[in-house]
Amino acid sequence: MLWSLIKIVLFVVAVAAAALGAGYLLESEGGVQVTVMGSEYTFGALQSVIAIIVLVLVVWLLLKLLSLLAAVWRFLNGDETAISRYFDRSRERKGFNALSEGLMALASGEGRVAMTKAAKAEKYLRKPELTNLLVAQAAEMAGDRRKAEETYKKLVTQDATRFVGVRGILKQKLADGDTETALKLAEKAFDIKPKHEETQDVLLRLQAKVEDWSGARKTLSAKLKYSSLPRDVHKRRDAVLALSEARDILADESSIEVQEKAIEANKLSPDLIPAAVMAATSYIRQDRKRLAVRLLKKAWEVQPHPDLAAAFASIEPDETPSERIKRFAVLTRAKPEDPETRMLLAELHIANEDFPEARRALGDLPEADPTARSVTLMAAIERGEGASDAVVRGWLAKALTVSRGPQWICDNCQHIHAEWAPFCENCESFDTLAWKTPPMTEMAMPGGVQMLPLIVGALEDKADDPTQEDLADEPEIEDAELLPDDDEAADAARTVNGGSDTSPETTKAG
Repeated sequence: MLWSLIKIVLFVVAVAAAALGAGYLLESEGGVQVTVMGSEYTFGALQSVIAIIVLVLVVWLLLKLLSLLAAVWRFLNGDETAISRYFDRSRERKGFNALSEGLMALASGEGRVAMTKAAKAEKYLRKPELTNLLVAQAAEMAGDRRKAEETYKKLVTQDATRFVGVRGILKQKLADGDTETALKLAEKAFDIKPKHEETQDVLLRLQAKVEDWSGARKTLSAKLKYSSLPRDVHKRRDAVLALSEARDILADESSIEVQEKAIEANKLSPDLIPAAVMAATSYIRQDRKRLAVRLLKKAWEVQPHPDLAAAFASIEPDETPSERIKRFAVLTRAKPEDPETRMLLAELHIANEDFPEARRALGDLPEADPTARSVTLMAAIERGEGASDAVVRGWLAKALTVSRGPQWICDNCQHIHAEWAPFCENCESFDTLAWKTPPMTEMAMPGGVQMLPLIVGALEDKADDPTQEDLADEPEIEDAELLPDDDEAADAARTVNGGSDTSPETTKAG
């Protein structure tokens, strides 16, 4: 409404200005004198202006006529589309101008403007393979998903734009969380353009999400084939998929296939800890213990891990604690200064009830690099050596404030996982879990963790206070409620793994 009013006002102003100019020219003196073949022609000021305008129009028409004659000449010489191109040239110019304006509007975030320009471009160009793509993207930007989906379906019907249409619908289904339909669309897009890297990644992620490990390995091989993935990365991720496939087969109790897949995964990536554990387990089932020892030792040299120690312990489950210490020397000599090795040695000596040796093995780890596991081990050592309950409580109180130690953490979103998985359960990224220590953050707990040392000190003072003799006849709290007795101190280390029994001494003989 406002724009229409502005146009009317501008038209009236233009007419008034033209009338004013014409009146001024009529009242002015002089003009233009033209001599042609001895004849003189005199034009007034207004007549001169009109003559100039007419001359420009004549020249323009003459140029148009020459262009038409040139098109006719080309047509007569065999160019059957010359005349049609002549008449379509103006329409194409207007259409491409509208298309370029639509693209600029799309880049500027003006979805509605881009849709209007796309409709204008389609009117002049009649090339839906160009304009429909602009309409679909503009509709998505404007929030009109129905229009976008309809346009993408139109693109699917044409060979030249089929991939673009499938990809557009795929993105919509991913946004809706429709994994099943998205997987089918990703497979279709991959069939059309197997070299498209984004389609490869989407298909691989969806296949891993629905645990189609065999299909995911084929997609991964395609990424290697089309040079969109380095060979070493392909080898590592293929091992992850082989391991995941083996774990699924294990759930179906197909032991022979499990062994083959587990060993294959370990050969593809010897540093993959879950693969090493599963492969070692398969060797143990086959009574090939020397191969299991060699495999676990190689993995331990790359990265010591509690699961490797637990698998190593299961090779000889009935050995005595002293025999186990001697056998574990194969691992503990590999990386003696690694915190995992030191804690493993401490656990072994605690199981053997050699608490001074356990303290020497642990060294300054509880003070220099304290974790919940090392601090709890120190509490078990203190308890085994006969320290007071206050000292033991002090170590256990410290375990609440220190880091839990290395865990399976996603490199992409830093989400912590209870156990290894092929993809992150939070951000769904593939092969991003690493065994490392998460960054420490300040914890807010009711009452304040800072009060724990004061509480422990108060308990110690209370135990030493002679005025408490009247409570001597009261039943005492059993030590087992705080920490196991001397003969059970070896089991204290079980509490440091978040409830998972992965320490090697848990398999020792009763």
